[in-house]
Amino acid sequence: MSGRWWFVAAGLLCGTVCAQSVQAPALKAGDSWVYVDTVESGPQGWSRKNEIVTVERIEGDSVLIANKQDGSSQPAVEHLVGLDWSRSRDVNGKQLVVNRPLAFPLAQGKKWRVDYTEANPNRQHTSETFGSEYTVVGWEDVQVPAGAFKALKIEAQGQWSAVVAPSINSDSRGHVDADGAVSLSQSQITRPHTASGRMYKAFWYVPEQKRFVKSVEEYYDSKGVRSSRYTEELQSSKLAG
Repeated sequence: MSGRWWFVAAGLLCGTVCAQSVQAPALKAGDSWVYVDTVESGPQGWSRKNEIVTVERIEGDSVLIANKQDGSSQPAVEHLVGLDWSRSRDVNGKQLVVNRPLAFPLAQGKKWRVDYTEANPNRQHTSETFGSEYTVVGWEDVQVPAGAFKALKIEAQGQWSAVVAPSINSDSRGHVDADGAVSLSQSQITRPHTASGRMYKAFWYVPEQKRFVKSVEEYYDSKGVRSSRYTEELQSSKLAG
């Protein structure tokens, strides 16, 4: 077959396969992936490590996952995720989905949302609200350390808002002059107010890998400045038969 006709045939094959919906993967105990994790915080913060993700067992509609830093002597951290790789946690006393990168079956144009509000998540905020809409964009080529893949790209656009708790910050200083010791203090009062920003997420899912081969999560502050970015890229995988 000539090179020209090979590309035509490949294009027709992709057109047929890529038009079909993608079903949930058949995960098995022992499936394992190694990712290059990069964390960027602020204008200068940067770190990178390799993380191993392994399926320990399947429990109905949940999967027990073990996460371990490659080369670390520390034990793996085990946690449950959904069959769609969604993450849930306690929010106001209830288990709620806080991240759902995939919603099977996947098909171009499909949309879904993740919304939740958490009361008193930390000392700085009396409440936090997150809302994201996920969209299956379509198939595209992606290059990662593990190689080149034809992946189904999912994007999420979202917003966050937080009610900042009131606080008082005091600064005390002292000095000694000819008349004796003098103490000075200054207090700064922070009144309750609402702050907001935006989020962006992208996932490149490859059915043959049973998981996304790349993911990017970005968070922006109230001024539109990126405060953090989290990137995962597949380095290698070992999938059970």
